[in-house]
Amino acid sequence: MGIMGTTEPISENAQEKEDLNLTKIRPKVLFFDVNETLLDLTQVRAQVAQALEGRDDLLALWFTTMLQYSLVMTTSGQYDHFANIGAAALQMVAANNNIDITQAKARETVVNALRGLPAHPEVKAALAQLKSDGYKLVSFTNSSNEAVKKQFESAGLTDYFDERLSVEDIGKFKPSKATYDWAAHKMGVKPSEAMLVAAHGWDVAGASWAGWRAAFVSRPGQQLFPLAAKTEINEPDLQKIAAILVKY
Repeated sequence: MGIMGTTEPISENAQEKEDLNLTKIRPKVLFFDVNETLLDLTQVRAQVAQALEGRDDLLALWFTTMLQYSLVMTTSGQYDHFANIGAAALQMVAANNNIDITQAKARETVVNALRGLPAHPEVKAALAQLKSDGYKLVSFTNSSNEAVKKQFESAGLTDYFDERLSVEDIGKFKPSKATYDWAAHKMGVKPSEAMLVAAHGWDVAGASWAGWRAAFVSRPGQQLFPLAAKTEINEPDLQKIAAILVKY
């Protein structure tokens, strides 16, 4: 104890030991982001680039614009399907680069691009391993309920999950803290009992700031946000993450 009975600050080494002890506790629920984390977006990039007259260099701008305006809608108390926001973002990026895309064409492009996406090669084996090891698996996506249902049916992922959650049911997009609070409450767990597995730095940052644990799938082109807390697990694919989690 310090002066006047106050608690001494936890040293950096003590904090590291405390964090290490936490990792020995198995999360009660594993929440999985869907697009890019589980599903391969190569098809999306190809179709959106085609709509942008082959401008591959505009793909990152399109995605960040889509994410930006999903957050604009959340902070403004508005909601629309993620695919519709993606279509609007596509129109904006196109207009800034003198490419003409109608609203109907933009929506058709994005919706079609998100259909029929395959799972990354290692995903099914990793999910099967985690499920057989007793983990509760829940998908947690910014896509609509209908969209993720169709995606899972097409990719053959439906049977691996105990539940599918979409932010459509709360009307706020990740990484709003409210979405993580809602998902944890929905599954009946405390934030510290939930772990998000995702391939987006903004998603694992949001989960960590909401009190969740996080595992980052460092797929090509994805980076952690340097100002966020360090993730508990950081591996290049889901199979490597599963190999760590089954040892908990």
